[in-house]
Amino acid sequence: MNKKLAKIKYLPNNFQIIEEGDHVICAISGKQISIENLNYWNVELQEAYFSYKEANQKREKINKG
Repeated sequence: MNKKLAKIKYLPNNFQIIEEGDHVICAISGKQISIENLNYWNVELQEAYFSYKEANQKREKINKG
């Protein structure tokens, strides 16, 4: 691993790597997510989430408004 933060454009069913790297940062937990393990993100907010737990936390926060 080159330990470089990637820049990603999150799309509805995929993502596009804008700047090469090996990981992104979870918007909730701050954990590193390797690109090959990136499965959860929000297209509108352009945020990545470490797991379904963090994605759900964000959804609940948004719904509470």
